[in-house]
Amino acid sequence: MARDARGGRPAGPRPRVQLAAVAVAVVFLLVGALGFVPGVTTGYDQLYGAGHHSGAKLFGVFQISILHNAVHLFFGLLGLVMARSLAGSRLYLAGGGAAYLGIWLYGFAINQHGAANFLPVNNADNWLHLGLGFGMLVLGLLLSNRYGTGGRLDTPADRP
Repeated sequence: MARDARGGRPAGPRPRVQLAAVAVAVVFLLVGALGFVPGVTTGYDQLYGAGHHSGAKLFGVFQISILHNAVHLFFGLLGLVMARSLAGSRLYLAGGGAAYLGIWLYGFAINQHGAANFLPVNNADNWLHLGLGFGMLVLGLLLSNRYGTGGRLDTPADRP
């Protein structure tokens, strides 16, 4: 059976979970970068390092700060690194989904005008975090054992 250039898994389509992890990571990188673009970010002159007093909003909806953008960029880079392996892809999506569900709960538990809102988050962020959490969790759990376009199931013999 033909192997890839590094002698790893068989050459051919990537597992769907890896493709999903790369796609999610790229979206996080894009969102993190767009948070620094005036026009895409309204109130750009009110973009602060961290805290609830940052008045900048991505797409005029999601409250952001420099820290918030940096977290998105870091999470995107982490996803690209983890997507290099099947197990890493699963962990990135399922673990990241669980983390975002935790951030959703945190966003609803804190006073949005208090010091605990250091990222910052608003109601739109909270609903987005809920969707991201469930979406990533579902991708990580349901796509874990499937290959890309060929539709072939991943078996223990296929794993490096």
